[in-house]
Amino acid sequence: MECKDGVCPVPWAVKEGAPVLLPDVVNHPPHYTEGGGIECIEAIEAGLTPEEFRGYCKGNVMKYNWRERHKGGTESLKKAQWYLDRLIHFDEAQKG
Repeated sequence: MECKDGVCPVPWAVKEGAPVLLPDVVNHPPHYTEGGGIECIEAIEAGLTPEEFRGYCKGNVMKYNWRERHKGGTESLKKAQWYLDRLIHFDEAQKG
Protein backbone atom coordinates (compact mmCIF):
# COMPACT_ATOMS: atom_id res chain seq x y z
CA MET A 1 0.00 0.00 0.00
CA GLU A 2 1.20 3.47 -0.85
CA CYS A 3 0.99 6.28 1.68
CA LYS A 4 -0.27 9.35 -0.16
CA ASP A 5 0.80 12.68 1.35
CA GLY A 6 2.03 10.88 4.47
CA VAL A 7 -1.36 9.30 5.17
CA CYS A 8 -1.36 5.53 5.12
CA PRO A 9 -4.65 3.68 4.68
CA VAL A 10 -5.54 1.08 7.25
CA PRO A 11 -5.24 -2.51 6.00
CA TRP A 12 -8.98 -3.21 6.35
CA ALA A 13 -9.87 -0.22 4.15
CA VAL A 14 -8.40 -1.83 1.03
CA LYS A 15 -10.88 -2.44 -1.76
CA GLU A 16 -12.00 -6.05 -1.72
CA GLY A 17 -10.11 -8.15 -4.25
CA ALA A 18 -7.36 -5.55 -4.67
CA PRO A 19 -3.86 -7.00 -4.52
CA VAL A 20 -1.94 -6.39 -1.32
CA LEU A 21 1.51 -5.04 -2.15
CA LEU A 22 4.25 -6.40 0.06
CA PRO A 23 7.47 -4.45 0.62
CA ASP A 24 10.25 -5.11 -1.89
CA VAL A 25 12.91 -6.42 0.50
CA VAL A 26 15.56 -6.67 -2.23
CA ASN A 27 15.30 -3.38 -4.12
CA HIS A 28 13.79 -1.04 -1.53
CA PRO A 29 13.75 -2.50 1.99
CA PRO A 30 11.44 -0.29 4.10
CA HIS A 31 13.98 0.05 6.92
CA TYR A 32 16.51 1.63 4.51
CA THR A 33 14.48 4.83 4.13
CA GLU A 34 13.51 5.38 7.76
CA GLY A 35 16.17 8.09 8.05
CA GLY A 36 14.07 10.72 6.29
CA GLY A 37 13.33 9.29 2.87
CA ILE A 38 16.88 9.01 1.53
CA GLU A 39 18.11 5.49 0.99
CA CYS A 40 21.19 4.41 2.91
CA ILE A 41 23.00 3.47 -0.33
CA GLU A 42 22.66 7.07 -1.56
CA ALA A 43 24.18 8.44 1.65
CA ILE A 44 27.01 5.90 1.45
CA GLU A 45 27.73 6.81 -2.18
CA ALA A 46 27.77 10.52 -1.30
CA GLY A 47 30.23 9.92 1.55
CA LEU A 48 32.74 7.80 -0.36
CA THR A 49 35.14 8.44 -3.20
CA PRO A 50 34.20 6.73 -6.48
CA GLU A 51 36.82 4.03 -5.91
CA GLU A 52 35.66 3.44 -2.33
CA PHE A 53 32.04 3.15 -3.49
CA ARG A 54 33.05 0.63 -6.17
CA GLY A 55 34.78 -1.42 -3.46
CA TYR A 56 31.72 -1.19 -1.23
CA CYS A 57 29.47 -2.54 -3.99
CA LYS A 58 31.94 -5.29 -4.93
CA GLY A 59 32.26 -6.31 -1.28
CA ASN A 60 28.50 -6.62 -0.93
CA VAL A 61 28.29 -8.74 -4.10
CA MET A 62 30.86 -11.08 -2.55
CA LYS A 63 29.12 -11.10 0.84
CA TYR A 64 25.69 -12.01 -0.51
CA ASN A 65 27.10 -14.69 -2.83
CA TRP A 66 29.21 -16.13 -0.01
CA ARG A 67 26.37 -16.63 2.42
CA GLU A 68 23.46 -17.52 0.12
CA ARG A 69 23.54 -21.22 0.98
CA HIS A 70 23.42 -20.51 4.71
CA LYS A 71 21.37 -17.33 4.94
CA GLY A 72 18.83 -15.91 2.57
CA GLY A 73 19.03 -18.35 -0.34
CA THR A 74 17.61 -16.86 -3.52
CA GLU A 75 16.97 -13.53 -1.79
CA SER A 76 20.72 -13.24 -1.10
CA LEU A 77 21.46 -13.94 -4.76
CA LYS A 78 19.01 -11.21 -5.74
CA LYS A 79 20.73 -8.79 -3.35
CA ALA A 80 24.11 -9.67 -4.87
CA GLN A 81 22.64 -8.99 -8.31
CA TRP A 82 21.23 -5.67 -7.05
CA TYR A 83 24.68 -4.51 -5.92
CA LEU A 84 26.24 -5.69 -9.17
CA ASP A 85 23.60 -3.78 -11.16
CA ARG A 86 24.24 -0.70 -8.99
CA LEU A 87 27.98 -0.97 -9.67
CA ILE A 88 27.40 -1.30 -13.42
CA HIS A 89 25.09 1.72 -13.41
CA PHE A 90 27.64 3.67 -11.36
CA ASP A 91 30.48 2.80 -13.75
CA GLU A 92 28.40 3.73 -16.80
CA ALA A 93 27.44 7.08 -15.21
CA GLN A 94 31.10 7.80 -14.44
CA LYS A 95 32.02 7.32 -18.11
CA GLY A 96 29.61 9.92 -19.19
